[in-house]
Formats: sequence, C-alpha cells, structure tokens
Amino acid sequence: MSKEIPLATVQKHNKPNDLWLIIDNKVYDVTKFLHEHPGGEETLIDVAGRDGTKAFNDVGHSSEAREILKKFYIGDLAAADIQKKRPVSCRQIGLALGAAFLGISLIYVIRRGLARN
Repeated sequence: MSKEIPLATVQKHNKPNDLWLIIDNKVYDVTKFLHEHPGGEETLIDVAGRDGTKAFNDVGHSSEAREILKKFYIGDLAAADIQKKRPVSCRQIGLALGAAFLGISLIYVIRRGLARN
C-alpha cells in the first residue's frame, strides 16, 4: 500500500529547493528534476505545492515523460483531500445544446447562402 500524503503537507513543499506537486492525485518530489525539465524550471515552480494535473495534461506530455515522472513518485494524495468530480449540471447541458444548435444553424445558413450564389 502506498503512503497517503495530506494536501497540507504537499503545500509546504513549494520552493525550488524543495518542490512537490500533485498529478492525477499522486504526489511527486521533482526537486532533483527541476534543472532537467525540458519545459524549464518556471513551469514546475508555477505548480509547486499544488495540483499540476491540468497543466501537465494541457501540454500533452509523452509516454516517455510519464515514465520519467514515475521515478519521482512518493505517495498518493490523502483520500480526504481528493476533490470529488461534480456531476454535470442542467445549465451546462443547456449551454452545450445551445452552442451545438447555433453551430448547426450557422452551417445551414452559410451553405444556403453559398447555394444561391
């Protein structure tokens, strides 16, 4: 069983010489990797002591990068600190359907306009 690390503990490790971060509810000590990080030190410092999952995924790291990350794994985020995903609200569904309707309508109007010319 892996070690559970509370968020409060991760948050204390937010300096370049002591840098922990969270990715997918796993805690990593990337202090020794800071100077080797291909994206530069600043990108790691920006998420020091915090959840860097979104930033990590947004960049689209390779499978090789994910393998390297495994070397720095020190434990899992404590269950009590894992944020539960909220269900999709009716408002969000309504906005998505409205946007889809507008998009389809726009395509229809453009095609109809082009057909006349």
